[in-house]
Amino acid sequence: MGYDAIYDKLADECGVFGIWALGQSEEASNFTYLGLHALQHRGQESAGIVSTEGQVLHVHRGMGLVADIFTADVLAKLPGGAAIGHVRYSTAGASSLKNAQPLAVQYAGGAMALAHNGNLVNGDALRAELEAQGSIFQSTSDTEVIVHLMARARTPAKPGTTEHLVGAIREALARVAGAYSLLFLSEKAMVGVRDPMGFRPLVLGRHKGSWVLASESTALDLIEAELVREVEPGELVIIDGEGLRSERLFPGAERPARLGRCVFEHIYFARPDSVLFGRSVYDVRQGFGRQLAKDHPVAADVVIPVPDSGVPAAIGYAHQSGVPFAMGLVRSHYVGRTFIEPQQSIRHFGVKLKLNAVQSAIRGKRVVVVDDSIVRGTTSRKIVKMIRAAGAAEVHLRISSPPTAWPCYYGIDTPTRQELIAASHSVDEIARYVTADSLGYLSIEALYVALGEARQGFCDACFSGDYLVNFARSPGRSAPPLRLVGG
Repeated sequence: MGYDAIYDKLADECGVFGIWALGQSEEASNFTYLGLHALQHRGQESAGIVSTEGQVLHVHRGMGLVADIFTADVLAKLPGGAAIGHVRYSTAGASSLKNAQPLAVQYAGGAMALAHNGNLVNGDALRAELEAQGSIFQSTSDTEVIVHLMARARTPAKPGTTEHLVGAIREALARVAGAYSLLFLSEKAMVGVRDPMGFRPLVLGRHKGSWVLASESTALDLIEAELVREVEPGELVIIDGEGLRSERLFPGAERPARLGRCVFEHIYFARPDSVLFGRSVYDVRQGFGRQLAKDHPVAADVVIPVPDSGVPAAIGYAHQSGVPFAMGLVRSHYVGRTFIEPQQSIRHFGVKLKLNAVQSAIRGKRVVVVDDSIVRGTTSRKIVKMIRAAGAAEVHLRISSPPTAWPCYYGIDTPTRQELIAASHSVDEIARYVTADSLGYLSIEALYVALGEARQGFCDACFSGDYLVNFARSPGRSAPPLRLVGG
């Protein structure tokens, strides 16, 4: 499916979930199903679960939503007390079943499954190198590169042991660059890894006597697990029959001068009921809205959000400004990310399938509309016109993030730079295009003031163009035209 052009939003990346309860429970796949359901917002293309009872790996993957793929009959065929799962929204590799995760393989080191949230910036170059050496790939996903590198690892530990798995992981990840929060599962262990810059989130939880790893804390809430802590950037968490232990992914390596935690997780991707990077997402988004009201006030009668992601920021804007809050737009929750468009003549109904204006809330009023971002501007334009058609006297658009002017290469599916309206238009030009009476964004500086943290702890390349990891060229392909810092 790729970039969600219909709703003009950046695409959520992927979500991972794993539970280790061997010897304590035989319902690992059921818990993983629930965890993936809570992470469904992070990917709607495909989902998969791999489970084990300590003897073999059981695998099921499918295209579509978690609830549609994992029926009771399917879950009954995924026995055991340990499992990992994945929901996917493709960022590297086409949308097809062959790219669904977790990937499950049998190699010299034993049976192993892998689930990946993120994107490898040198994946193409490594793939070309491996293919030149005889490797045969079954998918177009960059994640499979990690599997091939693990198969080539020369760790001295006995195959099939936790030590062998961990050694192969270390050797493989020493070759890759980019963003990765990974879960590995064998018959003997579950391993969670986060890249040294911490681009994508990963948390550790406790469910009775078992351990849980997940992309977001909301997945822990659903199964009534306790949030223990965030997995640290560059940390390797090992869970097996001996319990849990933590190690540095690259012992002795110098820690990065700055972290790359994705600030857009706070703005849009994560669920508002999650705790992300140690902060309540809901509280952070309200803070963005309050800062937005300070920086871009306007005389108005009502503040309305673009649901659902704009709601907390709109509440913050309303509280700070003293302008009443109302749900002036209603979203349909029964429309998927794509829908059949049999004729060109009905394509303009795309936004109306998802949103409709509440005329009684906005008729005759000066309206502030709060959204989290503008990507191409096409949907914002339609929303503004919809509000005017419902009788608004004025429409003032407020965005609780800086202008999105650069594509992401660390696990978010974004349009090309040419498609991003902020890459080639000023704020005034964008305001005229979307037909708003005024338009205000948070600046990058104001974003971190509202967040209450230093910019050094985050990646904001989609706003600034400051990419934190260098890109490798692969044979026959040119590197993207980027400004790069760090590396």
